[in-house]
Amino acid sequence: MNSKTWYLDGTIESINNLRVFFKRSGKGESLFCIHGFPSSSWDFEPIWPSLIQRFDVIAHDLIGLGKSSKPNQPLPISLQADIIEALAIQEGIKEAHILAHDLGDTIAQELLARQFNKTSKVNWLSCVFMNGGIFPETHHALLVQKLLHSSFGPLVAKLMTEKGLKKNLTKIFSKAHPPTDEFIRETWKLTTENGGLSMIPNLIRYITERRIYRERWVEPLVNAVVPIRLINGIDDPISGKHAADRFAVVVPNADIVLLEDSGHYPHVETPDEVLKAFFEFHDKL
Repeated sequence: MNSKTWYLDGTIESINNLRVFFKRSGKGESLFCIHGFPSSSWDFEPIWPSLIQRFDVIAHDLIGLGKSSKPNQPLPISLQADIIEALAIQEGIKEAHILAHDLGDTIAQELLARQFNKTSKVNWLSCVFMNGGIFPETHHALLVQKLLHSSFGPLVAKLMTEKGLKKNLTKIFSKAHPPTDEFIRETWKLTTENGGLSMIPNLIRYITERRIYRERWVEPLVNAVVPIRLINGIDDPISGKHAADRFAVVVPNADIVLLEDSGHYPHVETPDEVLKAFFEFHDKL
């Protein structure tokens, strides 16, 4: 995985007065890939070549992360969803599928909630979730996440190090597929550049938003506003098998694929298995 290569053929555009990095490639129905916290669109590099063989794929860096703007302002889920809708409109995309991970799951839930409430600016066709805090009651935050979410958040962010990132990522990857040194090094670089550490406490407010908007964000799943599948790396202590079990209880006729020897980043750890589950889902649509 090479982040420099990933960013060579991307584009930076002004969307809603914010700088947004994104890549678009491939042919077919449109697919938005929404990454997680605290990484970037580069997460999708292992599955990108296969995805663009079948879809017109768009992956962008969320505001506050990667090479998109890192503004000194609140970064609510609604803002991230607004950016995706505006990017779709600017790119002439009227309908699309979603593949989401981690924080991206929550943003996807907001997009589906807008579709459920008939306020969406894009017609979403389906959604595949990967490991993330879909239900706040099953999200087992790491200690560092809890500290960043506290009143000490800005101080904790200043004290973050690449060594600490490695320690925390190693906890949430599977033992069978630990994060590579390159993944840690490049993720740290992308997270911290342009004052990125100051963004972390703003971004992690999504933990509170998940509780506040739980009903709004779960309703489109319960009522199946679009076809949905969950691909879950079961060795994830944050949102692994326990989260998939909750998904099975809450979502009627839940479509779940469990991946062994895979943790919080299944598309990085076990990309072939993720692609198999993703394409099987789309073959049935």
